[in-house]
Amino acid sequence: MAKFLDSQISQNASYAGSISIPATTAPALFGTLGLNLTGAGPNVRVNFKATVSLSNLLGVLTTATIVVVRISGGIPVVVYTATASIPAILLTTYNFTISGIDNNVPVPAAPGFVTYQAFISVAGLNIIARTGPESFSALASSD
Repeated sequence: MAKFLDSQISQNASYAGSISIPATTAPALFGTLGLNLTGAGPNVRVNFKATVSLSNLLGVLTTATIVVVRISGGIPVVVYTATASIPAILLTTYNFTISGIDNNVPVPAAPGFVTYQAFISVAGLNIIARTGPESFSALASSD
């Protein structure tokens, strides 16, 4: 039976149209959360979900990438990447949602705390805006 360890959420924007941030080709941080893995048994895993809503301002086809990073002991490790095409339809909103798992997470020495961060980037010209909602959540468990 799985043992619950911790769960957190990072909510940068709560509803549609609540922000208007130009998307960039450089990865932009939209979520950070910390998980306490103290008391973990074997086979630690972290399930995570993220959503970023993007609006196409010029109706040009492009792609967006979400990257999830685990930071433990100051060392960042990419644990997940996903890329999606943003439809070439002028002034439409695309909800980019991911769901993934980080298996066999190493438990750091006391205090047993790991950080996860989620980043979004868009290929090509600055024609996409982050308009909300933006959310990143994670749940840690072990055997």
